[in-house]
Amino acid sequence: MRAARLIRMALLIQSNPGLTAAALARELEISERTVIRDAQALQEAGVPVRSERGRVGGYFLAAGYRTRLTTLRPSEAETLFLSGLPSALRDLGLSDAAEVARLKLTATLLPSVRQAAESSVRRFHLDAPAWFHEPSTPELLPELARAVWADRPVELSYARPGRNGAPSSVAARVVEPYGLVLKAGTWYAVARVLGERETRDGGWRTYRVDRITALGPAPGAQEPFVRDPAFELAAHWEARSAAFARALLRTTVTIRLTGQGLRRLPAVVDGAAVADALASASTPDPAGLVTLDLPAESEDVAFDQLVRLGADVEVLAPAGLRARFREHASALTALYRSDPLEAEPEQAEPQEARRQR
Repeated sequence: MRAARLIRMALLIQSNPGLTAAALARELEISERTVIRDAQALQEAGVPVRSERGRVGGYFLAAGYRTRLTTLRPSEAETLFLSGLPSALRDLGLSDAAEVARLKLTATLLPSVRQAAESSVRRFHLDAPAWFHEPSTPELLPELARAVWADRPVELSYARPGRNGAPSSVAARVVEPYGLVLKAGTWYAVARVLGERETRDGGWRTYRVDRITALGPAPGAQEPFVRDPAFELAAHWEARSAAFARALLRTTVTIRLTGQGLRRLPAVVDGAAVADALASASTPDPAGLVTLDLPAESEDVAFDQLVRLGADVEVLAPAGLRARFREHASALTALYRSDPLEAEPEQAEPQEARRQR
């Protein structure tokens, strides 16, 4: 613990010359007296730390001295390369800059550390934007993560969901675990079923980790599996997620939108549905209204999404959904027909009269 603290202290002084004992104590969560002792220990170890008194004083390294403690260990590089959010950077227009920065950092790493950093990107992907759920940690996640790091085939038992999400059956598979993805607070394992590389889908499967009921070494598998060099976890996840989202869109809703409704549509509807809908959009009519066919998961889902657009959307079909919006509009009209404050004086007057009596 102390060695790590001394390294951190030296790096802090190198990157922020003039830090006071109080500032170092706050950063390192130690006392100022411990800061003084640690500075002496660094001096004894050959690190030329000096302290200066006065208003602009603090701790400094000797002029021109640079510590070599900036060399990263493999575990540190792995963690560093796991910290990026590629989709968020892409949305901000910073993906090119981030890639250049990553390449510059990679070029400074020792070969062994560079391999560790790159291997972490191939095995773990964080798909975080637009989700705000607290992630849970399935019981078997740590063991599965170890298998992912070691490229170790595993045998797993998986509870398939039945109606209303309840497990209906348990399937056993021997798989090669390629990576883990955290999405919407849920962990998923991306794996390839052993012996199915030549099938149409390549044997790729995605498992919710919290539905894995048992996990163990694959029978007879003593050696690590050979990873497909063309496999990229982030690209694989993005493609599979898009395909899954489109597979859910089983209903088509015809709607008419105002310009404001068209601009707000991406905020209330799934991205894949919006892309397909805009491709079918008509040119604006003389009133500026646009008609389009919107893919939806169901009429219930379409109602919950489109109702947020208020009067900026009109449902034309199917008839059942249009009738539902008509009933909703009638209920709102009845609810807001009168001002509830108008009735208060009539109720308050008798009470006032009773108090005077």
